[in-house]
Amino acid sequence: MSKTTQTESKKTTAPKRAELGPTMSGSEILVACLEREGVDTIFAYPGGASMEIHQSLTRSKKIRTVLPRHEHGGAFAAEGYARATGRAGVCMATRRPGATNLVTGIADAFMDSVPLIAVTGQVPQHMIGKGGFQETDIYGMTLPIVKHSYLITDINDIPRVVKEAFYIAQTGRPGPVLIDLPKNVQQAKTQPVFPKEIKLRGSDFSIRPTTSP
Repeated sequence: MSKTTQTESKKTTAPKRAELGPTMSGSEILVACLEREGVDTIFAYPGGASMEIHQSLTRSKKIRTVLPRHEHGGAFAAEGYARATGRAGVCMATRRPGATNLVTGIADAFMDSVPLIAVTGQVPQHMIGKGGFQETDIYGMTLPIVKHSYLITDINDIPRVVKEAFYIAQTGRPGPVLIDLPKNVQQAKTQPVFPKEIKLRGSDFSIRPTTSP
């Protein structure tokens, strides 16, 4: 192989460099990640554990927040958006009954192979599993009806998780992905690193089985 060919090969396979953003809160990072994934509409019913994200959404110039009358309707509205556009629909709710009201819509998206991103607020991290006010294990409840679930415990994981969530929801057989975000992670601040691309083990859907002659 010539030096020219080797150089071209390296250029082709070189990963894209991540982008370093300014210092932001966890809720602001989440919104910035949604914007980078091309989200223009989110169906979100507010509550105490998701209010930080709603505040950040009010400052977004790219995302329109639609207020459903019930979280159940928000999940199905996001499903309808996904069916109409071919892109992942996004819905959001707070903890406890707000989060559990999304379950039927998430299950429907799973059974009908509809790409859906469900974001839920959660009690502060140190209260998880201790019966905190309005705590519900939405992560555990949705495990049988999602392609993947995330409970973010480190603010620095938000950019990676969001990018992975959209990739998983929209590749292969489409389906729903849950992102559960504790309130203290929403309030924490850091300088985020936004990945340009992700590589998940076992997710190369370009590979097709071969048949013997």
